[in-house]
Amino acid sequence: MAAHLPLMVWLSPSFPVGAFAYSHGLEWAFESGDLHDAATLRDWLDALVSHGSLRNDLILFACVARAIETRDDAALIEVAELALALANSAERRLETVTQGNAFVLALRAAWPCAAIERLKAVWEGDIAYPVAVAVASAGHALPIPAALEAYGLAFVANLVSASVRLGIVGQTDGQKITAGLVPALQEAANAAGSATLDDLGGCTLRSDIASLRHETQYSRLFRS
Repeated sequence: MAAHLPLMVWLSPSFPVGAFAYSHGLEWAFESGDLHDAATLRDWLDALVSHGSLRNDLILFACVARAIETRDDAALIEVAELALALANSAERRLETVTQGNAFVLALRAAWPCAAIERLKAVWEGDIAYPVAVAVASAGHALPIPAALEAYGLAFVANLVSASVRLGIVGQTDGQKITAGLVPALQEAANAAGSATLDDLGGCTLRSDIASLRHETQYSRLFRS
């Protein structure tokens, strides 16, 4: 259990990465009528877990962890660059790099490790959020299967929180959705553990469109 404690801190809403400011396109989906109740929200999030951005994030996470464990700087640089290229809108890039850079800043100050310094030495660009958390997890020798599950659960929990603030669902339905997605999260994390960059891909086009449309949404609460 002690090995999991850093994950509980790093992926807590209190860790200073500003995750609360992002809805991952949910705000536009709500505005457009795509999301209007618990059932539509659950389906939307399930698609992200199984076929969308979270699935890709988990694969990137696992590849980064392996690169750190094997001290493969070339692989680490490749994934760090690819993670940015996969951000398919300005706001998706903003969402991942703002949180990733903030995570690295907080980690270096309070949870230092050699791996994060190595990342900064070989990669001078912005750092995507899954890359940052993966480097920290591997650098602190945390079990990667548990880290993948924790990262996925934090992603879902943050979007459920955004949905509650938007008024799509209430607190109770939000918790039901989070609990109901745990098996899918476990399956996605397990599959990502042995995946390679060749396994990246997705088919959640409506979510991608939502992210693009949110950039010009007239009135909004969230940055993405």
